[in-house]
Amino acid sequence: MHIQKWITVGLMLVGAPAWAQSDLTLWYDEPATEWTEALPIGNGRLGAMVFGGAAEEHLQYNEETLWTGEPREYARPGAAQYLPEIRRLIAEGKQAEAEALANEHFMGLKSHEADYDQQREAWIQQVKAGPHPPEATADFDDSQWKPMEVPVSQGWERIGLEDMVAVDGAVWFRTQFEVPKGWKRKDLMLELGRIRDDDITFVNGQQVGTTQGKDEIRRYTIPAKLLKKGKNQLAVQVLNYYDKGGLTGPKGTDRPLCVYPQGAPDQRVSIEGTWTYWVQNDEPPAYPQYEASYQPFGDLYLAFPEHEAATNYRRELNISEAVARTSYQHNGVTFTREYFASVPNQTMVVHLTASTPGQLSFTTSLTSPHKKSSTRKLDDRTLALSLQVQNGALRGESQLRAEAKGGQVSVTDSGIQVQGADEVTLYLTAGTNYVNYHDVSGDPVQVCQQALKSLQGKTYAQMRDAHVQDYQQYFNQLSIDLGHSANEDLPTDERIAEFGSSNDPALMALYVQFGRYLLLATSRPGTRPPNIQGIWNDLLNPPWGSKYTTNINVEMIYWAAEKLNLSAMHEPLFDMIDDLEAQGAKTAKVHYGADGWVLHHNTDLWRGTAPINNANHGIWVSGAGWLSHHLWEHYLYTQDKQFLRDRAYPAMKGAAEFYVDFLVEDPASGWLISTPSNSPENGGLVAGPTMDHQIIRSLFQKTIEASELLGIDAAFRDTLATLWPKIAPNQIGQHGQLQEWLADVDDPTNHHRHVSHLWGIHPGDDITWRKTPELMAAAQQSLEYRGDEGTGWSLAWKINFWARLKDGNHAYKMIQMLLSPAADGGGSYPSLLDAHPPFQIDGNFGGAVGIAEMLVQSHDGGIELLPALPAALPLGDVDGLKARGGFTLHLMWEEGKLKGIDVTSTAGEGCVLRYGDKEIAFETETGQTYRLDGNLMRL
Repeated sequence: MHIQKWITVGLMLVGAPAWAQSDLTLWYDEPATEWTEALPIGNGRLGAMVFGGAAEEHLQYNEETLWTGEPREYARPGAAQYLPEIRRLIAEGKQAEAEALANEHFMGLKSHEADYDQQREAWIQQVKAGPHPPEATADFDDSQWKPMEVPVSQGWERIGLEDMVAVDGAVWFRTQFEVPKGWKRKDLMLELGRIRDDDITFVNGQQVGTTQGKDEIRRYTIPAKLLKKGKNQLAVQVLNYYDKGGLTGPKGTDRPLCVYPQGAPDQRVSIEGTWTYWVQNDEPPAYPQYEASYQPFGDLYLAFPEHEAATNYRRELNISEAVARTSYQHNGVTFTREYFASVPNQTMVVHLTASTPGQLSFTTSLTSPHKKSSTRKLDDRTLALSLQVQNGALRGESQLRAEAKGGQVSVTDSGIQVQGADEVTLYLTAGTNYVNYHDVSGDPVQVCQQALKSLQGKTYAQMRDAHVQDYQQYFNQLSIDLGHSANEDLPTDERIAEFGSSNDPALMALYVQFGRYLLLATSRPGTRPPNIQGIWNDLLNPPWGSKYTTNINVEMIYWAAEKLNLSAMHEPLFDMIDDLEAQGAKTAKVHYGADGWVLHHNTDLWRGTAPINNANHGIWVSGAGWLSHHLWEHYLYTQDKQFLRDRAYPAMKGAAEFYVDFLVEDPASGWLISTPSNSPENGGLVAGPTMDHQIIRSLFQKTIEASELLGIDAAFRDTLATLWPKIAPNQIGQHGQLQEWLADVDDPTNHHRHVSHLWGIHPGDDITWRKTPELMAAAQQSLEYRGDEGTGWSLAWKINFWARLKDGNHAYKMIQMLLSPAADGGGSYPSLLDAHPPFQIDGNFGGAVGIAEMLVQSHDGGIELLPALPAALPLGDVDGLKARGGFTLHLMWEEGKLKGIDVTSTAGEGCVLRYGDKEIAFETETGQTYRLDGNLMRL
């Protein structure tokens, strides 16, 4: 389509290939067996992972506002009085003392912290076993207890036992071991590894040990006098307060679960295997949390009797239409399912067809991992699921409606049964009582009813067409073709496995478009921003709480919005910034005695802005500055002065006001420095991390420029103009590196995943080849010292770094690593989702925009074409990339050389183009397109 455009305008270059855009489909010849193999669908608010099983279909689904917690205050009263002492300790080199003081008095408030200790002690006394509990004795009848394989390295919540998914509390475990004859009258050692969180351990009814803490090794002595001939009973009462529970076993060089004579571990007898368990009490008091966690909503299952022997199986995700599909044959009949998440109708849709009438027979069920959940029949076509988040304010409702052609549909309180239908459409909705971060008065039932009401009078075809039209109005704004290879005939998981050792440029193009698909699936105007896992999560205690991590991850998610022509998808982030301004102003006052607003390294649905977790990484003050960068970038790409005036500038000014109050003079150098803070998440609590200074300096400079453009706040502009040159500058250290901290203490053998001090080269423009070539060289040295290995998002950021360094081949090497199968390090799951590991969505966006950054850059006073083109991409056609200044680009290259470019101006600004050593500047008019050849000659 886009090459044809060049033909019609008479710019068809000699030898240019007549490609079509690469096929935009992820496909597989087997169903998903793991959650990370399933295919994601979403409409910004609702999301599901589609497994595509033939005999059993599974959609694990989510709604963006289902979180733990409730509206509350996060800032800790009185924190500011400790700020001077923390600064003094840091200045004197007493980092450990500063961190200890900050951990005690400066971190944000936890939920339920005021009365937790008292409540926990009362609960422990309620459930704690006596000196001779019957559950621990040899003759206790545990025949009604259930079996569990022990140890459970990831906790009992994750091993597939339905009754353990949502369990925290007191749980008993029992097993037996036999003492060999040669061990008679010997004391034994009992190895139980790690247990989450506390244990009380018995042998033959007598306590042999107790330990508190999930990281402690359980190693107990069993006196010989307790042992019996033959079978001996081992019983463990586990007290789990939060998160993973159970006997999680050895780690590293720890011994497996076993018993052995003292001093003779080589004679050990294993006690790993099937134990029995009994949940004694699953109502421990609510565990204090700094911030809330994103929650799974539920699971939709479809059971198809006797379809296990399916043939000609295929599942796919067509990202040009945002429609997933599963098809297979059974007994000569072809069965097909289509799935999508509709924005216009706010429902997720599953459409089932069969090639022969009357062949669709199946049952559906709705379940939820939440302990407080239940299903009920609403009417003859609709099943409902209700839930309550444990120890939280949020309630949820989900409704499933079945519409069938032919056959029969029956609904009970536990599910829907379809018999002998020709065609069936399932509509799945979900909602919560969340209104905003301080209002939970919503009606989740009404949310579902409104969505289902919107379906009235519409056929499946009409709904599908509306969905595709809504999606493609954004998606079709960009096309990318990087060439083709035989690997395109392989299933996607095989292409990922082959990418590092074979040429598959179309997989890179697919990865870019998959990133755009994910942004459209997770961030639509009027929704909340995607968190660290987008809108997909299957765990009640997900990694990092599936929150918003603001020291890189949230920002990386939105790098793609402007450059990849999805500017409107940036709006949910701006909405969140509005909330964070209000909450961050409280934290600025309470923790720092400062004006403006501050954001530390995490936030959640309730918009917490205070420091969390631990002072060695949680006290980081640059979140507001970095998010303000996104507001400015949106202006640069769109040239929307009303947005700048009404939304961007007020937030930028507020963030700058905080730093005006926060920065202090370093007595040794006289520079203004940021203290206390850290270089995420490396090196602990310090004074003067380079990243802070880059962000703050950039913020001051951009706020000055915005003030000038708007003709307002001259006095504040002068204040910033006086201060920013005094901020500690970027420095080159003893190893030729860009220093990460104020002091020259970088360790060239440190391969930490964060490379935060290179913020100034990307996404910032503090350091560029044109302005500061010596600092760019130092940044490259730092990057080389850090090494190529990293987690998924770290690999993605390094792609962007190497692109800005104009080393396309090294950037391509990083792409090969990012698009390798997820293993111990970063990479991609079979679904193309990014692996930290575990799953984090940020790397998908960082990698997608990194590929675009190799093709076009516009941060350094002009638009640079093919600045980091690798040898592996000798030809290509990209139409729709955006550049700062309000420009849309269509460029084509062959044999590694630019063949031509269209520049469309959306704002009428002056344009500067660069390619190699060539440069052209020209004025533009709004709505006009300007064509140039490979030598930047106007046509």
